[in-house]
Amino acid sequence: MREAALSHEILAADGGVPVRSTLLPYGRQTIDEDDVRSVIDVLRCDWLTTGPKVVEFEEAFAAYVGAKFALSFSSGTAALHGAAFATGLKPGDEAITSPLTFAATANCILYQGSTPVFADVCADTLNLNPQEVAERITPHTRALLPVDYAGHPADMDAMLALAERHGLVVIEDACHALGAEYQRRRVGSGAHMTVFSFHPVKQLTTGEGGMVTTDRADYAEALRRFRNHGISSDARQRQAEGQWYYEMTLLGFNYRLSDVACALGLSQLKKLEGNLARRREIAAHYSSAFKELAEITLPTVRDAVRPAWHLYPIRVRPEKLKVGRGEIFRALRAEKIGVNVHYIPVHLHPYYRDRFGYRGGEFPAAESAYEQLISLPMFHGMTDADAEDVIDAVRKVIGHYLC
Repeated sequence: MREAALSHEILAADGGVPVRSTLLPYGRQTIDEDDVRSVIDVLRCDWLTTGPKVVEFEEAFAAYVGAKFALSFSSGTAALHGAAFATGLKPGDEAITSPLTFAATANCILYQGSTPVFADVCADTLNLNPQEVAERITPHTRALLPVDYAGHPADMDAMLALAERHGLVVIEDACHALGAEYQRRRVGSGAHMTVFSFHPVKQLTTGEGGMVTTDRADYAEALRRFRNHGISSDARQRQAEGQWYYEMTLLGFNYRLSDVACALGLSQLKKLEGNLARRREIAAHYSSAFKELAEITLPTVRDAVRPAWHLYPIRVRPEKLKVGRGEIFRALRAEKIGVNVHYIPVHLHPYYRDRFGYRGGEFPAAESAYEQLISLPMFHGMTDADAEDVIDAVRKVIGHYLC
């Protein structure tokens, strides 16, 4: 590790030499020759979609998380939509979720004609605050959508207790949290439905893709039909049975995940534990390197939780620095560290402001965190040298802007 004297160097933003010569992204996929071969093998087969690899991937995924059923979708957003549909959300219903998430979490409620109701987050984990949720439950509430922010599982015991008390469905948005553990159980086996994403920056990728896991057969059947136009059977079933007849039983969408994508997912699933181990190594390295840096707040890890570390979000402390988050962000980017921000709170997006009248100030914990958050590079393909570059750049920039 280079010495902290880096903090006295001229910032790249001011004309100095950047820590790196090429940009290190905040996240990216890792594809190896086994992945490539698995996709090529499918391209040479009869089934490119609705074929055997879909079922194989779903069964392997369900076994991994410990759920009875896993239903694949074309994206995490499509999977969220499917879960909202299977819940039975309809106009006049409400569902409570976090404002500190990607917009798709709330949008899936709107897709069903229902109303998203936001509750503030916990100041430490930035996950949905159960006490805030309890205060927003009304006779119109039908579902809770906690988000496993950055890969740290939400307080599911509290969420499920609220659901039991009020007769609600819990849809866990675990799009950040594949491989995470809560109370010694893998995420995906606890909520009524759990949603995952396989975007390239996640722990496992299918290019685009998503999954819903559940232990309920009725939810599984609703999800299966919803992703296939609402049709009661798929092409492979009809071919195997030697018949052509099918019925559309509900208004669904074409949200299917192809055999090509599922083949990639199966190959990636074999590497998932190694990917998670590497992410945890990088997170531990960051935490050790920054533990004495009083100018930033590090991610919290609660007891009985093993995060999956989709993100490593730090929070700058403006009272200890000469500048705000924006300047720190720009300075790190100039050092060729591809930092990002997760997220603009959903209620502050123009669509939600215009439709629901939000003005800012409604959810102080989420809004305060947003003003301070910076996501450092975090992906399992990072080298030790990459991680050292991130550490050096953070020390350099923070050191330059000390009060």
